[in-house]
Amino acid sequence: MNTAKSIQSALISVFDKTGLEPIVKALHQNSVTIYSTGGTEAFIKDLGIPVVAVEDVTSYPSILGGRVKTLHPKVFGGILNRQDNPSDVQQMEEYNIPQIDLVIVDLYPFEKTVASGASEADIIEKIDIGGISLIRAAAKNFKDTVIVPSVEEYALFLDFYTNEKGATTLEQRKLLATKAFHVSSNYDTAIFNYFNTDETYYKASVANGQTLRYGENPHQKGFFFGDFDEMFTKLNGKELSYNNLLDVDAAVNLIGEFKNDLPTFAILKHNNACGIATRPSMKEAYVDALAGDPTSAFGGVLIANGNIDLATAEEIHSLFCEVIIAPSFDEDAVELLKGKKNRIILVLHNVALPEKQVRTCLNGILIQEKDNVTDNKEHLTVVTKLAPTEAEINDLLFASKICKHTKSNTIVLAKNAQLYASGTGQTSRVDALRQAIDKAKSFNFDLKGAVMASDAFFPFPDCVEIADHAGITAVIQPGGSIKDELSTNYCNENNMAMVFTGTRHFKH
Repeated sequence: MNTAKSIQSALISVFDKTGLEPIVKALHQNSVTIYSTGGTEAFIKDLGIPVVAVEDVTSYPSILGGRVKTLHPKVFGGILNRQDNPSDVQQMEEYNIPQIDLVIVDLYPFEKTVASGASEADIIEKIDIGGISLIRAAAKNFKDTVIVPSVEEYALFLDFYTNEKGATTLEQRKLLATKAFHVSSNYDTAIFNYFNTDETYYKASVANGQTLRYGENPHQKGFFFGDFDEMFTKLNGKELSYNNLLDVDAAVNLIGEFKNDLPTFAILKHNNACGIATRPSMKEAYVDALAGDPTSAFGGVLIANGNIDLATAEEIHSLFCEVIIAPSFDEDAVELLKGKKNRIILVLHNVALPEKQVRTCLNGILIQEKDNVTDNKEHLTVVTKLAPTEAEINDLLFASKICKHTKSNTIVLAKNAQLYASGTGQTSRVDALRQAIDKAKSFNFDLKGAVMASDAFFPFPDCVEIADHAGITAVIQPGGSIKDELSTNYCNENNMAMVFTGTRHFKH
């Protein structure tokens, strides 16, 4: 069965005319009758190509300041009629409705107008009514009508039209209809989210998904939906994998806690920090971050809160790592790091991250606000007789920032703005602490005078007792257990300082 249909007539009404000229010329070359409105009509006339004004078909001018131009039975009848339906054919003749075989639309830029900070009145005027109706009508009738729903599809249509010598196949029309319904649904979602204030509704529409090599494991398919190029400039390396992206996400969120601090360098593996330090120079920060766990750093993701210079790059270069991220790099540092062709180098842009976190759960999704609380001095309540020193307070807050971005149950041990060790993802907080202590000792860290951070409260005094025996002198935790007094009493009896923050930082 031959499903190819030639195009004899076209309605063109677009906002963005980029790339439209070759289409119009190709249509004219094939003697296609072109109908149009407003600025698009003027654009076609300026090309010296005949065009029929829609108002000459409908006998109605554009009214209400351009809000109503194409909304008329003679337009939509021409688009929606079924050419194999005798009743439709008869009514087309009866009401003198011209056949429309092709509709090309590009909608008013609603999302760009919102993003520009325009007034509400300007935003409302950028809600396209006629265009969205034309898209839906032509897409519904894809068996007989071709729809080109946005400037992004101009080139695709022209390719189809040229290859089919002035026609389109049913398969091509259905593909364009699918793209049209994406445009329509995406547009309506953006409008809804602009108006919506009810958080029990959730609508999202994300286009242009990137196919990854595979998912978390080679037997799983993987895709990324987002604007990676808005967040990063990629200077070198292979394509990022699913697991790379998860680690990059964890790294970016962690380093955000240290955005305005002295040079800070973090090394992550499987979404958790295995090394992090704050120092007077980036080179020192990297060296001390690596010392936190040089074994786990192999194949990790590295991130800095400031510029990476040549001295730092020379230290990094001997380490096998997947990704290096920083807000800037010196040119000679980049050239050195490019010495390993698969090493991914990313310049991090100052882009706001989503305020809500979304994940699948059972047969639905879970949504929560992002944990935007960063513990600071004002949050601290000293609950022991002994108050932490100024140096200990700084280390407690440093450890708390790391703890917030480590999988629960977690314990973080730190000293002198350096991660000594962490216990991550354990089913028992005691196990997390013991894991951290054993790890710190394995890398020859002296825990005397170190501090401990916990993502949640201690239901029993066992953790502070174990920490005390290891040499830890100060503790930060949210508090809130009915048995807080037991831990507090132990600290008082053993010359330890403890502060409560009042904020739990679970991360699952």
